[in-house]
Amino acid sequence: MITDKDLNYLRRCVELAGEALADGDDPFGSVLASADGEFLAEGRNRETTLGDPTAHPEFELSRWAGLNLSVDERAGATLYTSGEHCPMCSAAQGWCGVGRVVYVASSAQLVGWLDEMGASPAPVRPIAIQDIAPGITVEGPAPELEERIHELHRQNYAKRNRTR
Repeated sequence: MITDKDLNYLRRCVELAGEALADGDDPFGSVLASADGEFLAEGRNRETTLGDPTAHPEFELSRWAGLNLSVDERAGATLYTSGEHCPMCSAAQGWCGVGRVVYVASSAQLVGWLDEMGASPAPVRPIAIQDIAPGITVEGPAPELEERIHELHRQNYAKRNRTR
């Protein structure tokens, strides 16, 4: 069940996604919190700004957790994110042992939105987090914030079409 505290972190994820979009990156943002709900770290998509197609915030935060938290701390941590992980990020979270993820919009929702806009499919097939890392507790989507992240993806698609 998504709590009010979860929603506060998800709102920050949407803000980070907006910052990513403003800087020319795809609109994704994430926050990592401890088992007791304390903020640990945050990140946003930086694929374009860093020139690294793997610069996803979920990947970055999973690695941060793996380097900075004990096994037990990682197992109790939650990775909040604006959109359900891609397979690469799901695997990173699984390998690093971060125990829970909460997302605003699912991969299926994003694929549907991109199809509606006529966008090209992603280079990697979307696969549910649990199909890649079955030990992770997954919660989402968060209907209260879906339209906000949907709008950021609409803006991203419109911006990319203007620059072609």
